[in-house]
Order: sequence, then C-alpha cells, then structure tokens
Amino acid sequence: MPRTQRNDNFIDKTFTVAADMLLKMLPTSREAKEAFAYYRDGMSAQADGEYAEALENYYEALKLEQDPNDRSYILYNIGLIHTSNGEHDQALDYYHQAIDLNPRLPQALNNIAVIFHYRGDRAKEAGDEDAAEQAYREAAEYWKRAIRLAPNNYIEAQNWLKTTGRSDIDVYF
Repeated sequence: MPRTQRNDNFIDKTFTVAADMLLKMLPTSREAKEAFAYYRDGMSAQADGEYAEALENYYEALKLEQDPNDRSYILYNIGLIHTSNGEHDQALDYYHQAIDLNPRLPQALNNIAVIFHYRGDRAKEAGDEDAAEQAYREAAEYWKRAIRLAPNNYIEAQNWLKTTGRSDIDVYF
C-alpha cells in the first residue's frame, strides 16, 4: 500500500487530496506525476523517521524527475537523511549535487556549513587547531553564501561570523 494511502491524520489527508487534484489538473507528463508521488511519499516517510523507506521513494523519484529544480529538492532531502544518520560525506555529496542543479538553495549551503562547523568543533576537541581552522573557514564561506541568498535567515550563523571575525560585511541585506 502506498504511503499516501496510510496517512491517517486530517492534515495529511487534506494535503494528499489537494496535491492529487492539482496533479490531475496540471498539464504534466505521467513520469512527472509519478515522480511527485514518490517525492511526496518520501517526505511523509522522512517525517515519520522512516529513513530507509524515504530514501527508496526519493531514489525512485530521481529516476523519473527531469526538472533540475525539482531534482535539487529531492537531492537535498536525501542529504538531510544522510546528515541525520551521521553520514556526513554522503550528505555533502548530495547537498553539492543539489546546489549544482539549483545554486539558489540556501538551506543546502547552510547544511554544508553546519557539517563543516561540526568538523571544526571535533578537530578542536581533538587538539588539531589547523584542521579546526580549515573547517571553520569552510563553514564561514558556505554560511556567507547562504546568508546572501536568505539574509533574514541563519541568525545564529550571522552572529557566529561576526563574533569570530569571519564576516567581511556587517549587514547581508
């Protein structure tokens, strides 16, 4: 049974019905409609913490989806799952693929920065100041890119950039 048929709360059912109606009215290909159904099921599974099921749905959606912008969000969500599982190298790969398709995806840039910041903290705890500094530099560069795209977001990152002297501008918007 598809996941969309298992949703039992009112909001999920309402969203599913609305999305299905919209898909029926839009002049899209069968593959695009099927890709969206897999993507929607992947999002539902991901929200329930069913990461293996979510990944299966996202991979199926990637096989069908042709639109670069839509593919970028699928790749981004795959990156989120790998991040949640502590698989940072895989997550970085998917985030970079998403950015290659959609350079205006600040959330992917932010998540890359978070991973580099985490690596910097781990290196610092291990006493490797050079590795920590390199990771923090990487984090700063990605956060600056994310903030330029979404200046009202990532306030903690903006504060970190300012307090660590890594910000080359005072205001991003």
